[in-house]
Amino acid sequence: MADFNSIKALILVFLFFTAAIVAEIRTQQEEDQQPYVGINIGTEITNFLSPVNLVSFLQSQKITHIRLYDANNDILLALAHTKIRVVVSIPNNQILAIGSSNTTAASWIDKNVVSFYPDTLITAISVGDEVLTTIPYSAPILLPAMESLYNALVASNLHTQIKVSTPHSASIVLDSFPPSQAFFNQSLIQTVLPLLQFLSRTQSPLMMNLYPYYVFMQNKGVVPLENSLFKPLTPSKEMVDPNTLLHYTNVLDAMIDAAYFSMKNLNITDVVVLVTETGWPSKGDAKEPYATIDNADTYNSNLIKHVFDRTGTPLHPELTSSVFIYELFNEDLKDSPISEANWGLFYGNSTPVYLLHVSGSGTFLANDTTNQTYCVAVNGVDFKTLQAALDWTCGPGMANCSEIQPGENCYRPNDVKNHASYAFDSYYEKAGRAAGSCDFKGVGMITTTDPSHGNCVFPGSKKAVNKTRVEIPSNNATSGAGLRPRGGMVQDFHFLITIMVFLVHSVVTTYKELLDGWAD
Repeated sequence: MADFNSIKALILVFLFFTAAIVAEIRTQQEEDQQPYVGINIGTEITNFLSPVNLVSFLQSQKITHIRLYDANNDILLALAHTKIRVVVSIPNNQILAIGSSNTTAASWIDKNVVSFYPDTLITAISVGDEVLTTIPYSAPILLPAMESLYNALVASNLHTQIKVSTPHSASIVLDSFPPSQAFFNQSLIQTVLPLLQFLSRTQSPLMMNLYPYYVFMQNKGVVPLENSLFKPLTPSKEMVDPNTLLHYTNVLDAMIDAAYFSMKNLNITDVVVLVTETGWPSKGDAKEPYATIDNADTYNSNLIKHVFDRTGTPLHPELTSSVFIYELFNEDLKDSPISEANWGLFYGNSTPVYLLHVSGSGTFLANDTTNQTYCVAVNGVDFKTLQAALDWTCGPGMANCSEIQPGENCYRPNDVKNHASYAFDSYYEKAGRAAGSCDFKGVGMITTTDPSHGNCVFPGSKKAVNKTRVEIPSNNATSGAGLRPRGGMVQDFHFLITIMVFLVHSVVTTYKELLDGWAD
């Protein structure tokens, strides 16, 4: 009996871990096939986060896909074992060397890809950025560079896991509306066609940087703002392609379909569009009045929902393009115009520029930044200014300041900054976290870090303790297990063996499917 129970326990443990492996593989397969929203990470930022702190921030925000504008080895090392997928890039000034030498390309792959994969999940290499339109003299060397990199991946047996492509400006597509009449700039065809054939052959995506913001700014009065921001439209405001009668409710879908029609004109129909950049600036100069926090919030929030709704485009409703938002942080070191430094979702210190409204869009950006923010006092503010703000908040502002009274949970530490932070968060919550409700004449700031401490729980905190008790079936005789006839034990044993064989078969089948997929 004891030996049988031991065997039974071992089999149950084996079954548990086998089932977990099968579930994990299946889940990973499903996730890899779904459209996603990623984030571009520029680094022209004062006091840019250390690689370790950057990765910690990405994890706290549930960001699963990023694109770097280089192959920063420190960041790639910090990303190891995180399951965050990353697109690494080759800057424009390195294309000539890589395209001119197979040895240089192989060395680049060895140093920046092989050294990190698979601990760091590198999924693609973006070669240059808008090369055909920004440095056209490098166009002849672009495809040779991509071919050399691909061949180096083949030599390392990584060519099916890591794709090679190059991001293009939307301007390579002419007459983009109606989409059915779009075509690639004829002066670029000698470069674009073989490049598309390479993408088709290697099953790589066409990378496009698509900005409805610029379409709107260049066509004010023709393209409605609502179309650019994914806002609901009346039928009369929908854009209709007269050749296909397809209705377009937003500019981004029209731009994506214009790329598909342009490829179709060149008999390329099996390359998918990956939007490597899109976004909306939150601040601009007098010439950019539509670069506002409200519009940036609306565009990016609706963009995220649009991707996760998986509705595709009018031309390809079965195919939803993944997108990378431009960008994670405001790059304050960038030059004019003002909008150049204000495309980020967050400031360089990791506080949000605005509150995205993405509830219901999975776990992206910590599920919903509107549920993950708090208002606290800014560091380094002088005592008098902070005290005045605290007095107003607990007085005319009518915040609930009872918890910072002597003897209450948030009284200590007994200092103005701590009390002001609690009062500010109380006011911020009461105001529904509305824009401008965490200013207090410049001494309040929004943070995604819960400021609660000890027994002091801030008003905006969602802290809760959930204890789940797991009941484990007893093996005592009183449970009835010891009263079963020997035949019951034999049947149990046969049943367990049957289940074990089934699960082993599932694991083998799943791995075979993975291998077959990679082979394809």
